[in-house]
Formats: sequence, C-alpha cells, structure tokens
Amino acid sequence: MQIALLGLPQSGKRTLLELLTGRSLPARRKPGEPITGRSAIRDPRVGRLSELFRPRKTIYAENSYLLPPDLGDAGDAAWYDLARRCDLLCPVVRAFSAEQVYHPRGSVDPQRDREAIEMEMVIRDLERAMNRLLRIEKEKTRGQSAVQKLEEQALRECVTVLDAGQPARTASLAEEQLAVLQNLGLLTLTPTLWIYNAGEDLLAQSFAADGITVSAQIEKEILEIDSAAERDEYLAALGLTASGCDRLNLAAYAALEQMSFYTVGPDEVRAWTIRRGTRAPVAGGKIHSDIERGFIRVEVIKYDDLLRAGSEKAAKEQGQAQLRGKDYEMEDGDVCHFLFNV
Repeated sequence: MQIALLGLPQSGKRTLLELLTGRSLPARRKPGEPITGRSAIRDPRVGRLSELFRPRKTIYAENSYLLPPDLGDAGDAAWYDLARRCDLLCPVVRAFSAEQVYHPRGSVDPQRDREAIEMEMVIRDLERAMNRLLRIEKEKTRGQSAVQKLEEQALRECVTVLDAGQPARTASLAEEQLAVLQNLGLLTLTPTLWIYNAGEDLLAQSFAADGITVSAQIEKEILEIDSAAERDEYLAALGLTASGCDRLNLAAYAALEQMSFYTVGPDEVRAWTIRRGTRAPVAGGKIHSDIERGFIRVEVIKYDDLLRAGSEKAAKEQGQAQLRGKDYEMEDGDVCHFLFNV
C-alpha cells in the first residue's frame, strides 16, 4: 500500500515526509522524479507486547509514502501519473503563517487551497476519462464485451459529474462499475485523507471531517526532546495524546482499511499488516508463503485477553487460546501462532 503526499509548493509536504521517515531528503531531484520513504506506525499495542515479552527485536508495521512533484507546475502532469498509482491520497494543505515562507498564491487560505487541489484533480480525471472514452469508441467497431459496456457506462457517469466540477466519487456507481474503473486510477475515486499543516495556535482546530490537523513545526520540536516523559508532558500541554506523525500514520492506516495482527516471542515481537476481512491462510502468507501454502490452523489469543492474563501460558490456562481454521477471518489485534506443513 502506497500513500501519496500531494500539495501546492511550500505546504510542508517534504518536511512532513522527513519527519515521518526520520531521514533527510535530497535537496534536488530530477524533473518528475518521486521521493519515497517508509514510516513506522507507533501502535501502542506493539509497545505493550514488547514490554511483556522483552524480545531481542521489536518491529512495527509501516506505511509507505511517496512524494510526487508539486501541483501547479505549469504543464507538468508528473504528479498525477504518480499519484494515481497510489492507494491513498494525503493532500497537504498549508494552514500556518510564516513570513519567511512564501505562499505561491500570496496568502494563507486553507479552504481556497483545498478547493484548488480538488479542482486540479477533477480536471486531470476528466481528461483521463475522456481519453479512455475516445479509445472505447474506436474499439467498439470490433464489438463490445459485457465488461467493456459496463466500463463505458461507468465512464460516462463519471464524465457527467467531473464536467460539472464534482469528483467522480459523487457519481452513482454500482460496485461492479467501480471495479471496472479500478485500473484507470482516477484520483477522485481514490480514498483521500486531507492533512492540514497548521501552526501551534490552530493545532486543536478541526478543519474538515475528512482531515487531520498536524504541525510540522511542533513535530520538529518534539523530535528534539530526548526524554519520553518530557515528550509526553509537552504533548499534554498542547492537549494531545500522541504526536502528529503518529496520529497521521494511524489515520492513514485506518483510511486504507488495514489492521494489524501480531507474532510474539523472545526473539521478536512484530506487527503484520493485512486488510480487514483477510482470512487466516492469507494472513500467514504475509509472514512466509509456505505458511499460506501449507496452512493447517492458527492459534489465536486476543490482545486484551493476553494483556489481562499477563503471559501466553496463563492465557492458555484460562482457555483464551483459540484454534482456528482456513475460514477464520482475522480480527484486529489477534496474537497468532501459525501451524503449517509443506
């Protein structure tokens, strides 16, 4: 799963990616070249399991981020081609004031900038949908399959709303229509989480129901505090329970309909990422393909039950360990041991 950090110049996208990944990014890049990075999802349950098992290694789940070129570069569609291959869009909207950081539109106005980004996505999607319809018209001379007819109908409904300046997601599309459009990669059909990069004075403000407010400046200050206790105190003084990067990672994880299961032991405590609704053999395949291929069953202890029991041994003695088969649909927080044979 890949997440695109989109936005206008000087919105703080690069800074956020540096903060998320913990590394300095190259000052320059080739035209159209993306910058990528991975960010650990600080799931507090992993920390608690690590305290319980004291393993040699603790491994968090990760989000994979991609930073395309800026929106607004004249005639440059590189950002669009890169973003449409991503699973989640995170447009970054500037909501902070700083005289030393210019704004390409002359002033800070989050609502105006969001509308500009949305309209840019609508225009690019309209162009792509129209081009696809033109190709379909040419291909129709050789006849149409049921799937091709379904795609044409879905595209025409999308074009109607896009031409009216509305995102494609506002079209009345059935599930099968959405499925045939999946490979087209329309941005306004892609799950989207808006990021408002605000100053400290606006950190507590909710700019939109489909967004999250963070402050790159505050995140820099948090990273400079070595003591975990002092960091917690600083966050509490700001009315926060977690850093912006941690909140963003968890919100992106949820927006992608992902969840975690865990493997534990003296060598390693690790979080594994799966989609909601994943069955046990496929989840095991995330660890190793042999587990999926030779799956027999999985032993599951619920995270809360394990924490209450205090150890795997005690949880099993209390009857909290469950053996599940191939049809078991994994649940968020399952602590697992897979049994397989190849």
